[in-house]
This record gives sequence, C-alpha cells and structure tokens, in this order.
Amino acid sequence: MAYTRKDVSTLTAAEKRRFVNALLELKRRGEYDEFVRVHIEYYVSDGEGGLRTAHMAPSFLPWHRRFLLDLEEALRRIDSSVTVPYWDWTRERSATALPWSADLLGGNGRSGDRQVTQGPFAYAEGGWTLREGVTDAEYLTRDLGRAKDPIELPTQSDVEWAMKDAEYDVSPWNSTSAKGFRNKLEGWGTGRGAVSWRNHNRVHRWVGGVMLGGASVNDPVFWLHHAYVDLLWSRWQQRHRTHRYLPDRPPAPGTDQHGRIVARHEKLPPWDVTPDQLEEVGEIYRYA
Repeated sequence: MAYTRKDVSTLTAAEKRRFVNALLELKRRGEYDEFVRVHIEYYVSDGEGGLRTAHMAPSFLPWHRRFLLDLEEALRRIDSSVTVPYWDWTRERSATALPWSADLLGGNGRSGDRQVTQGPFAYAEGGWTLREGVTDAEYLTRDLGRAKDPIELPTQSDVEWAMKDAEYDVSPWNSTSAKGFRNKLEGWGTGRGAVSWRNHNRVHRWVGGVMLGGASVNDPVFWLHHAYVDLLWSRWQQRHRTHRYLPDRPPAPGTDQHGRIVARHEKLPPWDVTPDQLEEVGEIYRYA
C-alpha cells in the first residue's frame, strides 16, 4: 500500500521526533554520508564534459525522485513510520517558520561563520558532523534569506509560470533552455545575481550555507525541498496528462548533447532504472 508524504506544517510532535531520530541514526551508521558523496559525484554542470544526470539536464526530476526514494527507504528501515515531509516554500516563507523550529531542523546560522547552533543538527549536539563536502568545515551552515544581500523565496506565481508550460523540456536540454517545465522549475535563468535564480535554485540560494553547492545534502532541508519539487512535478503530470519526459530519443551522434543527457528509455546512472520507469510512482507514495 502506498504511504503518504505530508506537508511539514502538519506534522505532529511525534512525527517530527521520529523523522529527526531516523536521520540522526542514519548519520550515526555512516550511511547518510554516502548520500552526500553521490550527490557531489553527480553534480555535473553543462560546462563540464561527460554525461549529466542530476542537474542542468532533463533527468533532473527523475534523478532526484529516485534519490529521495533511496533516502526514504533507508529511513524506513530504521523506522517504518517515517516518510520525507515536504516544505512548501511558497507558503512557509520566513526564517522563523517551519521547518526551522528547534524540534525539527533548527534555525539560522549565527552571524560570522553562519554555523547552526540550535536544534538537533547543530554541531555542538554531537550527532551531525560534516564528513563529506567541498570545504573542510565540520559544522552545518545556513544564511536564511541572505542577510547581506537579501532575496525572497519563490512565490506561487513563480511556480505557476513553470507549471503552465506543457512541454517537459526542450533543446538544448541544459541550463540555457528558455522553455520547458524542467528548466523553469530547476531554475537556471538569464541575467546576473538573484534574477537568474528561479524556483528550485532560488530556494538553495535563500537557505545558503552548505545548500549552495554539490554537498547541499549535508543540510537535511535538502530532502524537504526536493520532496516539494517532486510534488510539483506530480502536479504538472496531472495537469498535462498527455505530455511525457523528453527527449524520447537520444540526441543524434555529432550533436552537442549526444552522450550528455539521458533519454526517456535510457538507464539513469547510478541506478538500473529509466526516466520512463520513474514517471509513475503512485503505487509507492502519494502526497497529502
């Protein structure tokens, strides 16, 4: 039977506690750091050579859907009642709203080094030392809203701008695609600074700290953020029922994107699964 992913704002005190405890246990076992390593490895930009699967590519959405499922399966092996909640950042928009409570993810980083000092994932608590990352820092950092150069979280109208595009993705299938739902939701725009970060990307920028790079998985909010991104993909699928993942065929030999992106029926590394097989997950989970 399918299980339910809930809005973080509806979690009971017991549900918050069980989710946090499962994450901490996964970290204690050393399994959580493997998720960080995988995301770093597959954080490939379209300025680099080789295959892109996790970002700046059509497979951004199915890749993170499978990644979320892997994390959720690991958590449920520890506590079968746990599912990943989603953070609707169009509604919970302040640095004091959920999920930033002391009994869930903790709050903002302190001024200066941006270290998170409150909540279960604070370094001083002893259960959340960063071991995989792009810097040598061992503690979780955040800069909610970017104090020195403020930005705001995406709005419902920002999301609707992406949702109403009926094409899943378009050529050139990368960060420069001006049309298509995938890039409008992933959020690679034109221009400089804040105006160039849309939806998913803007949320990473708003949280700041370790959420800014390939090691963003070090902040547990990564999963709540991507659960909401996945929910938006599910809603897009319901709205545009005749539209599928694109491209449906690999780019032709000799073209710029040949061997660089995953077509609908091709395997999606690092898993033995295709985007086509990840388009329908209603038998596994649903959203409340």
